Amino acid sequence: ACSPGPPASSASSGFSDDDSLHCDISQGCSLEQFVEGVRSRGSFLLYDSSLRSNLPKNRYTDVLCYDHSRVLLSQIDGDPCSDYINANFVDGYKQKNAFISTQGMLTFCPLPKTTCDFWRMVWEQQVLMVVMTTRAVERGRTKCAQYWEEEEGGVSTHSNFQVTTGTIEQHPDYTVSSLRLTNTKTQESREVSHFQFTSWPDYGVPHSALAMLDFLDRVRSQQSAMVTKLGDTWAGHPRGPPIVVHCSAGIGRTGTFCTLDICISRLEDVGTVDVRGTVERIRSQRAYSIQMPDQYVFCHLALIEYALSKGLIPEVDLAGFDNTIDDESE
Repeated sequence: ACSPGPPASSASSGFSDDDSLHCDISQGCSLEQFVEGVRSRGSFLLYDSSLRSNLPKNRYTDVLCYDHSRVLLSQIDGDPCSDYINANFVDGYKQKNAFISTQGMLTFCPLPKTTCDFWRMVWEQQVLMVVMTTRAVERGRTKCAQYWEEEEGGVSTHSNFQVTTGTIEQHPDYTVSSLRLTNTKTQESREVSHFQFTSWPDYGVPHSALAMLDFLDRVRSQQSAMVTKLGDTWAGHPRGPPIVVHCSAGIGRTGTFCTLDICISRLEDVGTVDVRGTVERIRSQRAYSIQMPDQYVFCHLALIEYALSKGLIPEVDLAGFDNTIDDESE
């Protein structure tokens, strides 16, 4: 057999307010020690990602996905290897499988075109929101295939799925596209919102956390509105189906986005955050999430900015706080 039976997420009900690992920099763990530990992979299996038939579907040979939390596609014509996509379920705050962290799609030979698998995953998981935290091309390097049309009225076909672009909203730091996803086998159509954050620099992290916080707020608001629109047809978690989040490898910027969402949800609920514990838990489901020290520091800066904007903490002097940030992460 090409893969075992469907795995469960590594957590039963998502992050909660008592999930802290009680280990942070303030308790004697240096940033360098944390990053060294965070770069290491857990002891979970990567068997399915390493199968010969699946290796070409991975954008990067050193970014594989855990067996226990990977998203399984439905098999095609009984082919046990057709259920693979480089994507993992990641729990949100008190919500199991709140996110699907995945890589940027492939489209060029000799690598297989994985845009078809991507839209099949979106359809099968009933996804309403796709969050893209990269541009398709950066510094002349392809980060992700163009899996939707960027013009209003544009149509692209990916095997049994047709994607039609409706309205497009251009914002200084991000673009919102309303997409209609049609299953050409059944002629059923669904609405999908595509949020692309465009002001993340080619290397490093955003220079202002406020843009990312605004982006995150818009994503959460849109997800809530779309779930409400579903009415009684949606019987799952009140916050809706998984939000697909991707960059190029699906670990750095993607992990940063998920970390901020989880930490902000916890802050709103119980008034505390645990960035380290959150990153550790995410990494138990999506290997290598949060790649670089600057991404880890950025999460702290963004949470401080959020707390300041909500009046949760007094004004603080952040001068020099981000001196550890370099410009080497993608």
